[in-house]
Parts: sequence; structure tokens; C-alpha cells
Amino acid sequence: METILKIENLTKDYKMGEVIVQALRGVSFEIYRGEFVVVLGPSGSGKSTILNIIGGIDRPTGGTIMCQDKDVSKMSDRALTIYRRKNVGFVFQFYNLVPNLTARENIALAAELSSDPIPVDSLLETIGLADRGRHFPSQLSGGQQQRVAIARAVAKNPDILLCDEPTGALDFSTGIQVLKILKEFNQTQGKTVVIITHNAGIGRIGDRVFYIRDGLIDRVEHNAEPVPPEEVSW
Repeated sequence: METILKIENLTKDYKMGEVIVQALRGVSFEIYRGEFVVVLGPSGSGKSTILNIIGGIDRPTGGTIMCQDKDVSKMSDRALTIYRRKNVGFVFQFYNLVPNLTARENIALAAELSSDPIPVDSLLETIGLADRGRHFPSQLSGGQQQRVAIARAVAKNPDILLCDEPTGALDFSTGIQVLKILKEFNQTQGKTVVIITHNAGIGRIGDRVFYIRDGLIDRVEHNAEPVPPEEVSW
């Protein structure tokens, strides 16, 4: 399988007053093109730090992050901006939609950043909101807003979709709908999807599950037969 992300000896330190907190303590792993990866760990384990660094939102203290042939760890601020724009899509726990833009406009705004975007109307159809494209975020439910946020992340046709607790603010049935959309994007578009979560049940849908504890990878498990999202419970 083709490696799309290669992380070697990744460290991240934060200074809190006179105390140095080691959020990551030498993390190494590879993620393959088209893979669906779930990163599991309790609050404070370092999983969000990993996502922010591989997404170019934060910089590591040490180690390397290779995205295909790009060394993300050595990029300038300008190069990181281009990397985030072209290579990575983000889905967060809270939707961060532009409130004075419609659902369609929120998605189109991201599509304009790409030279090869996915058509907005096609995405609205995929997320089941073809009839709600003219609605503003305040007129949509939480689950609908999260579906728009996913479509916005997907619109620019990124190589990697990074999802930080995408079901964290949703009820169970709505969370399952969101996971189904993420899985469909992975399977139909062949894109790499990485979900970080504290919810162990979600691990069953991943090709591989990375367990993070105290800034280190505790273990990696391979799911020979990942289950569909509708079979997951928590």
C-alpha cells in the first residue's frame, strides 16, 4: 500500500509557567492512501495534538511529518497555508460554519480554494441536504450543520480528511449518520480519513485503530473486517 503520511519520532512540548508538559513523547506511525484510521485515547492523551500537527495547524517540537514527498515539519508559514488549503480537510466537533452564509455558500467557499473541487450540488445530494442548500446554519439542526461541515471539508477534494471528535456534539442516531457520510467519502472517493475520538465503539469501523496514551502509541490494531457505521453502538 502507498504511504500517504509518515510520522517519525514526533514530539511536542508545551511550556506552562516554569513547567514543561510533554504532549507527545516520540510518536511514529504510517498511514496509507485510502485508509480509514481511528485514533482512540482519553482526554489529554495527545490525540488532538497529533491531528493538529499532521494537519499543519501546530508545529512539532521534534520529529518529522512526511505527507507524500512533502516534509510538513520543515515548511514555512506560507507553505503550511498552501498545504492546509490543498492537501488537508478538517472536520471539528463544533461546526464553525460562517453564520451569514447559506449551507451551499459555506461549501462553495471551500470549493473555491481548489483547482479540482468536488461539485457543490453533488455534495449537498450526498449529505442528504439538497433541499436545504439555501438555509443558514441557524436554520439547521446540529447534525445537519455537521454534515455541511463535512461537505465543506470535502469540497476542495483533499488527499486527507482529519476529523476531531466529529460525533462529540451529536446524539447517537445523528452521530451514526455522520459516520456513514465519512465512510462513504472514504470508499467512493478513495480518500484517506483519520478520526480522533475517545469513543471506543467508533474504532470498529476503522481499517486500523491507533490507541494513544500519555503521548505515546500504546498499540495498533488491524480490523480484518471493519463493520459498517450502522452496526456501531456506544
